[in-house]
Amino acid sequence: MAYQETLVRERGVDAAAGGPIMHRGPAFEAFWPLYVAFIAAPILAGLDKYLNLLTDWGRYASPSFAALFGGRVSVMMHTVGIVEILAGLIVAWKPRIGGLIVALWLAGIILNLLLIPGFYDIALRDFGLMLAAISLSRLSANHP
Repeated sequence: MAYQETLVRERGVDAAAGGPIMHRGPAFEAFWPLYVAFIAAPILAGLDKYLNLLTDWGRYASPSFAALFGGRVSVMMHTVGIVEILAGLIVAWKPRIGGLIVALWLAGIILNLLLIPGFYDIALRDFGLMLAAISLSRLSANHP
């Protein structure tokens, strides 16, 4: 097999074109579902901070974080909702940057959840989501 064919198959690089293949291979197949998920999930979760259809979001607010908003959990959750919607939109526009923003945001959510007894399982789930957001950011280097 020619060197060029090996690069295309194994690394997703088109040596003749001088760069990565944008829409083929396992990297793109991994990128696409992460891209869609990290647009939809933050936007939907952010909107639900106003509607409370999925859950009562206020119960996930640690007193320490709520204190930053004068103890007003509803103000905190509405602010969280705005940030989440913006994060989803940034992922749609610039997934490399948006993925890192979502990862940092999830790190803050994890910290908040670790301050509340009984939510460690959700913090662990959000840690997995944080790793996925970092992966989206890295994969987007080949898929602008």
